[in-house]
Parts: sequence; structure tokens; C-alpha cells
Amino acid sequence: MLTRPATETQITHGRRLWLYLLGALIILFLVLPSLLVIPLSFSDSRYLAFPPPAWSTRWYAAYFGAVEWRDATRTSFVAAILTMIIATVAGTLAAYSLHSAQSRFTRAIYATFMLPLIIPGILIAIGIFLLFARLGLNNTLTGIVLAHSVMAIPLVVITVASGLKGYDMNQEMVARSLGASRPWAFLTVTLPQIRISVISAALLAFITSLDEVVISLFIAGGENATLTRRMFNALRDEIDPTIAAISTLLILLSVVLLGLTQLLQRSPR
Repeated sequence: MLTRPATETQITHGRRLWLYLLGALIILFLVLPSLLVIPLSFSDSRYLAFPPPAWSTRWYAAYFGAVEWRDATRTSFVAAILTMIIATVAGTLAAYSLHSAQSRFTRAIYATFMLPLIIPGILIAIGIFLLFARLGLNNTLTGIVLAHSVMAIPLVVITVASGLKGYDMNQEMVARSLGASRPWAFLTVTLPQIRISVISAALLAFITSLDEVVISLFIAGGENATLTRRMFNALRDEIDPTIAAISTLLILLSVVLLGLTQLLQRSPR
């Protein structure tokens, strides 16, 4: 295998071995801190210690048995599902509109959609907090969903726009020439062919909402405290190993959803 060419330039995998090793080391450097949480979650100690002095599942039992953790988890999942629905619909329509318009303002509008990914999250959180304070949306599920949608829509636009680049808009034009309205042509012709990109975008929106921390610290609280906010408060007040168990479950869920996204994008359309 090492003697096989890696590219059309006939450079072999063996000559690129140093590059593969470097990439593996960088990935390990980025991933290892997160993976250390997994053995910590099975520790029997009252405090976080690595390596664990003894093994136990007591912190998973503590998580599933605590009412406050269950309420926070329910809030996070409800917010993530609603965010996924809103962001997927709005982002898909935005990506479709930008792809269809192709005007001189398209790039400027596209760049505007990308601003939440460019502006530091803390600045967005402060702005949303001040706005929602006037509207009375702080510490409400509606406010959480709207704020999370702001962060998720750009990812949906990017993903769906990528799928539309490989789609021939002439097919939709044919349907419209045969009498179909534009919305009906989109739903019956275009959407089925870009469904993989839309589903992938929906999963990314769900993950974005579920893992969001900074904005949740500003606008989520009381009965509508999200799981990430409660984890931050627990870590600030005391080092509770239950956080390690929750982090492990979130890592597992994120990896599964991201893996599913990659499988969907590689599957035949």
C-alpha cells in the first residue's frame, strides 16, 4: 500500500507517511482532552481524578436519578428539536433563494448569513440578551430556540447550498413549464433530490443547539435552564463528577450524529 501512488503526481503513500503521522498527531492533540472525560465518568471517587482510583457507574445513576438534570435535559432536547425545525426550514429556503436569484447582491446576502459564524459568540450573546430583555424573552424556551436558530441557520445555508450546486435547476423549470407552481415544483422535484443535504443540515442544527453554551448562559435560566448551562453552574459551584458522565453521553451523541451526517453525504443521491 505504501508504494501505491497517492495522487496523480505519482507521489506514493510511503513518501507521504510523515504527513499522515503529523495529521494523526494533530488530531490526537485536539481529541485527547475530550476523550479523557470518558474514563473520569466511570470513576468511583467523589472528586475528578485521573486515573480513577476505582471504577463505578454511580455518576450515571446520579444523572438519571436527579430531577434537575432530567428537567435540564428535556429543555435542551426540546429546544434542539425546535431549533432544528426552524433552522432547517429557514436555512433551506434561504439557500434555495440565493441559489436561484444569482443577482449582484447574492454574495453580500450570503456573507450576511455567515456573520453569526464570524462574530465572536460572546458578542452575539450580549446583543441577544439586551434585545430579549426588552422583549421579555430571556429565560424562556421561545428565546432559547430563536437564539439557537441564529447560530444554526448559517450551517444549514452552507450545507444546503453545497447540495444545490450539484443539482440541475432545469429540472424544476421543466416542472414549472408543465403547470406546476414554484412551491410545488420545489417540494416535488428539487427537495427530494437535495434531501441528503437537508437531512445533514438538520442534524448539524440539532447538534449546534444541543451543545451551545455561551448564549445559553445569558438567556437560559430558571425552569428553562439548558443542560449545558446547568453543567457550567455545577462546575463553577463544585466539581461534580456527574458532569463527566453527562459530557461522555453528549460526546457519544455528537459523534453518532456527525457520523450519520457523513454517511448521508456519501450515500448515492
